[in-house]
Amino acid sequence: MDLQPVHGIPALRADEYLVIGDLHIGIESHLGSKGFHLESRTDDMLNAVIEAADDSASGLIVLGDVKDSVPGSTKQEYREIPVFFERLLERFDSIDIVRGNHDTNIEEFLPGHVRIVPASGMRKEDTGFIHGHTWPSEEVMSSDTLVMAHDHPAVMFRDGVGRQVSEPCWVRGSFRNTISDRYSVLPKKFIIIPAFNRMLGGSPVNIVGESLLGPIMCGDLLDLENATVHLLDGIDLGKLSGLMIKGINRWNRKDNLNLKNIE
Repeated sequence: MDLQPVHGIPALRADEYLVIGDLHIGIESHLGSKGFHLESRTDDMLNAVIEAADDSASGLIVLGDVKDSVPGSTKQEYREIPVFFERLLERFDSIDIVRGNHDTNIEEFLPGHVRIVPASGMRKEDTGFIHGHTWPSEEVMSSDTLVMAHDHPAVMFRDGVGRQVSEPCWVRGSFRNTISDRYSVLPKKFIIIPAFNRMLGGSPVNIVGESLLGPIMCGDLLDLENATVHLLDGIDLGKLSGLMIKGINRWNRKDNLNLKNIE
């Protein structure tokens, strides 16, 4: 498949498919419990999906974490998720959702024409798709390229006075070997996609000593040192090994919210 990021939007084009991940619909309710009272931006995400699809994408693949709450669910999720996907079904011929770690009981929220794929992932042609929180199937790992979400990748920049800012990014690279103890064959390449929900901000991938999340990404299967990093606008930042910085603040990867966008 021809895999190309959409300029300016955290979405991937894979032939006739649009690929996104980490919607986290309902995050505003989570922030509300912390004292940040915000209007829902789910409609903004819907418009962004349709914009990214342009006129040529006929299928949508969502790489997990459709909902935000885990465990349990919020009124916002029950209210917004069904409508979100009903409207997307008016645009796309097919929608596949690879189950993420936040997607408990996701069946309750989705229209019947949306297909739910196990967390072990799925394969389309020569490309495998997973969320990233659990081990993929043997079939998925026999793909040429593995596309993953889950990590909300971002790159951190720090100026001379210690001010820090992070930007969502794409991480693309190769597997170190062709086989492993678990798999008889491994993909040649990998892509980690940024979170589609911009409220999540991102988890910096270039902090010394901070590992990525998930069994594939935090182990030694990936050649992360030579992976390339691109911003959403297409700027090539080069190899990840050349971007590493020492951390100042302790980042909580599980709950890193983009509070700079909350106004």
